[in-house]
Amino acid sequence: MVKNHKYHQLRKGHDILHVIDHEDHQESSNDDPLGLVCGDHSRRTRPKLLYFLFLSFLSCCVILAPQFLTFSFSSSSTFSLLYSLGFEDDQKLVSEVDAIAPICSAVPNGTICCDRSSIRSDICIMKGDVRTDSVSSSIFLYTQNGFSDFVSPLSDDAHGNEILQHEKIKPYTRKWEKTVMNKVAELDLIVKTKGENSSTNEHKKCDVNHDVPAVFFSTGGYTGNVYHDINDGILPLYITSHHFKKKVQFVILDYHSWWLTKYGDVLLLLSDYPVINFRDEKRTHCFNEAIVGLRIHDELAIDPSVMEGNKTIVDFRNVLDQAYWPRIRGLIQAEQRKLAHSKVDKLVLSPSGKDALMKPKLAIISRKGSREITNEKLLIKMAEEVGFSVKVLRPDRTTELAKIYRVLNSSDVMIGVHGAAMTYFLFMRPSSIFIQVIPLGTDWAAESYYGEPAKKLGLRYIGYKILPKESSLYDEYGENDPVLTDPDTATNKSWELTKKVYLDHQNVKLNLPRFSKRLIRAYYYSLAKKNEHQSDLESH
Repeated sequence: MVKNHKYHQLRKGHDILHVIDHEDHQESSNDDPLGLVCGDHSRRTRPKLLYFLFLSFLSCCVILAPQFLTFSFSSSSTFSLLYSLGFEDDQKLVSEVDAIAPICSAVPNGTICCDRSSIRSDICIMKGDVRTDSVSSSIFLYTQNGFSDFVSPLSDDAHGNEILQHEKIKPYTRKWEKTVMNKVAELDLIVKTKGENSSTNEHKKCDVNHDVPAVFFSTGGYTGNVYHDINDGILPLYITSHHFKKKVQFVILDYHSWWLTKYGDVLLLLSDYPVINFRDEKRTHCFNEAIVGLRIHDELAIDPSVMEGNKTIVDFRNVLDQAYWPRIRGLIQAEQRKLAHSKVDKLVLSPSGKDALMKPKLAIISRKGSREITNEKLLIKMAEEVGFSVKVLRPDRTTELAKIYRVLNSSDVMIGVHGAAMTYFLFMRPSSIFIQVIPLGTDWAAESYYGEPAKKLGLRYIGYKILPKESSLYDEYGENDPVLTDPDTATNKSWELTKKVYLDHQNVKLNLPRFSKRLIRAYYYSLAKKNEHQSDLESH
């Protein structure tokens, strides 16, 4: 949910550094386009100095090229930099570079390219003779010969084969969070020579050969929380694999059977093949290409500028739609069979039944324990009096996603208090309304994690920021306490304070007259959309 807080604090810092860097660069290059000359030199001396420096640079390149290549291939971090033209943590710079030439866009056979430029995740691509070894938590890439005569091997294995490259990676998309990354399985990616005199027994024998690429990723970390399940896992999986058009093999580390049960419908639309549980699979699987790690863009978002076919978050939602509708149709058919022997279906044909169908539908995502709407029953009553047909959802880890999708996909408005369950806005139809109740101290997180992404999906987003008197904290702190009067300063001081006070220990009692203004506005907007849709149907 808001465990991204530290990451975004880091990112803000990097943005400031980037601005300062940019300004410094502008100052140093005002008179010299190449940025090689600074200070008080006159224009008469500048061409000679430039010429001298240029010749010196060429000479260094000729002399140091072999040594540079050797060093690069013998160091995992510097090897990755060969493919990374930006700073590790500078997202803006990286995106600008990606638009020119995507990192690791061209990987020669027998090599590994690792993109470690993002603060969010690492991703490595292996091409050639790729073989798995779950016992040693390794993926081997065999090459017939070394990289070149200039490159020295890192070491030799037990059989005398040269190890040319060794990378380590944890394929999970919260790279900056060291605590959770310590619980994620790590893989060794190793390039070895496969000399002409080597016996086949010295190499991992292929038990299963695949003619499609593999994508390795972890379902560890914060998996189990719907926000993290989708933001850190399912959405990055789509971003990384959609261009394979289902011709891709998923290999999962930190495997959980419940995760596969919960998200299996989505995986079926991303891959034609059953997933492989890496930890328990003792056979050696062989591939021509492997992608280790997942790409992630932003909170519950897709950047179409770096996607094949300019895919957007709407395209991802369409995948969810295709994934859950078969199950929804099954649920509807079962209900229809149940009603076939009753007279309930006749009510739908009555005038009152038709009026009920025209009522805008409102879904309330209910919370218990913290950030609960304590006057929820009064909210429901008010919404019904306004004219809504109200459905209350209380999802937990065991709730079938297709059932949640069915309710939200058919709803005109969704209301909920800021928290992980707001991720379900992805189940709403574009142009529907999403009203997020924002408790004290959660303004920034609510907008960044759910408000802005909802707008990108095409929802009509309304952020309802509560007043101090609508918070349960009002009864615990003095009216002039900074916890109430200046939550931004309080949350900047301490993450522990934010979690303890504003997230885990705050409930909401809505000011219903104040909230009703948003609700009435949502009602008339939804009613107009329904009437417009009905007119279109009748005209056809």
